[in-house]
Amino acid sequence: MYAYTDFDRQFIRQRAAQFRDQWQRHRDGTLSDEAFKPLRLQNGWYIQRHAPMLRVAVPYGELSSAQVRALAQIARVYDQPGAAVFQGAVAAQNRLGAVQLRDGRAIASRLPTGYCHFTTRQNVQFNWIALEHAPEVMELLASVDMHGIQTSGNCIRNISTDALAGIAPDEVADPRPFAEILRQWSTLHPEFAFLPRKFKVAIVGAREDRAALHWHDVGLQLQRNAAGALGFKVLVGGGMGRTPAIASTICDFLPWDQLLNYMEALVRIYNAWGRRDSLYKSRIKILVRAQGQRFFDEVQAEYQRIVAQDGAPHTISATELQRVSAGFAPPVRQSSRPCTDERVARLLRLSTEDDLEFERWLQRNVHAHQNPELRAVTLAFKRLGQAPGDASASQLEAVAELAERFSAGEVRVTHQQNLLLPWVRCDELTELWRAARRLGLAQPHIGLLTDLITCPGGDFCDLANARSLTIAEALLQRYQDLDELHDLGPIDLHLSGCMNSCGHHHSGHIGILGVDKDGQEWYQISLGGSDGSRLSGAPTPGKVLGPSFTASEVCDAIEAILEAYQELRAPGERFVHALQRLGHEPFKAAANAVRVATAQWQAHVAAHAQAAHQSPDGPALRRAAMAL
Repeated sequence: MYAYTDFDRQFIRQRAAQFRDQWQRHRDGTLSDEAFKPLRLQNGWYIQRHAPMLRVAVPYGELSSAQVRALAQIARVYDQPGAAVFQGAVAAQNRLGAVQLRDGRAIASRLPTGYCHFTTRQNVQFNWIALEHAPEVMELLASVDMHGIQTSGNCIRNISTDALAGIAPDEVADPRPFAEILRQWSTLHPEFAFLPRKFKVAIVGAREDRAALHWHDVGLQLQRNAAGALGFKVLVGGGMGRTPAIASTICDFLPWDQLLNYMEALVRIYNAWGRRDSLYKSRIKILVRAQGQRFFDEVQAEYQRIVAQDGAPHTISATELQRVSAGFAPPVRQSSRPCTDERVARLLRLSTEDDLEFERWLQRNVHAHQNPELRAVTLAFKRLGQAPGDASASQLEAVAELAERFSAGEVRVTHQQNLLLPWVRCDELTELWRAARRLGLAQPHIGLLTDLITCPGGDFCDLANARSLTIAEALLQRYQDLDELHDLGPIDLHLSGCMNSCGHHHSGHIGILGVDKDGQEWYQISLGGSDGSRLSGAPTPGKVLGPSFTASEVCDAIEAILEAYQELRAPGERFVHALQRLGHEPFKAAANAVRVATAQWQAHVAAHAQAAHQSPDGPALRRAAMAL
């Protein structure tokens, strides 16, 4: 892992001290709520549905065991709401009612405390920390080289990457040194502190895109040209939200040493041209769509000005890249016995005879490594009774112990809201499996249906139109049979509680989006989305099946879609490939066949529209019917 320098540590501690001073002036009344708001946001402090929410930066997803223990301490000591706050939150969620399923089950909101949540952008969030404890928490984070700087606000956010960065066998070059250089360049950049809107960057060094590059404001793909020189393919203008967009290639090959000069030009043009008159039209994807080649040309012209007139001041020297790269040298993890692909294959054969669950864990949760003596192992954080991506204080402490025993003290947050141990010796896989299994972190379902992505939704987020965690829990309860899950095969299921798309519903093979209809929770289902991975194919947003479903219908609709897949698939055909071959219609018909409440709602709307036609107040009533 990259070790912070004395300058880095001093900077973070000074920032924590600065925030304490700002907090104290707000508490004393000399700093108004309005003036304090951007200051707390710049340090990761939001005000959500029930309480403050803190987002902690985890640059490119890497955590040390000491940092995980600090997160555990924050969860145990500070992620604890006062009685009045918690009772108010419970009462508010109870008013929403439980999700009544057709089989008689009811899924109610859970509001766990003492937890942290792993996000799709490899950060960590806490939902209950009172603002009165904010300075203490920031100082605790700073003591282990962590912070919340630029995890909010209209600035360049946390740089994300592939969880297998630096260890993937298909890697062209390690993206982490470049991610760290970008982090240092973008942190408190004086020109880019107040952009038109937030700005998200992802970087991948492997041949396969495992970080959803095309869905980011800027995506950077390391590659080598015909001469063998290292550089980047630069993508711009991707994003989700209410206007999903796939990023376009703005530069086919950018020499690696020009990365910062080019990023300076690109963000500068966005800062100058981006719209500030509309929140919904302020992202760079809107600018790219509106200006097209003109935007590309202006970025190139600005880049040439930076190089020719300014002397390319941000050129990365070979010495600097070497200095940063030294911080990512792999740890020494020699196996006590030689570990080769043949030995792992033999281990698989033996496990088939001995333990099917262990075999499945090796297949789904254990990943190939550049070092043939090592493997990367995913710890599964999708379990019954616990929100996807949530970890309790005790679980975090257990993860820190696993990291120290099996992974040189390092753990990584994945895009899929799990944790990954990147430095596991092959001869310790059996021991690790047993330890993870005791902790409930060895579910062999990585990449399968129940390894779903979801946002906190209407249980916590103030922007949400509907709850997502209740639907996720209902699906987890429905699909517990491992034989069934493995028969269904790899399926990306993504769930968002609103159009902000924090659950990445647009890129799911199956996407679920919570919407509001007359104060009620409804859910759109889309099919065929792709994040750009090898399995999913070219990145694309999913296509909505039709009218939304009630909460009670969602699980039945998903089940009907998957039953149609099982009936119609060719031998060995994956869900997303069957969908691409057959089109949406057979799956749409299957989902529509289970509508009950939706049909009643549509009949109500039709009756309302008919009454509108027969009334002297017809135009107004027709508009009301359309709104329904």
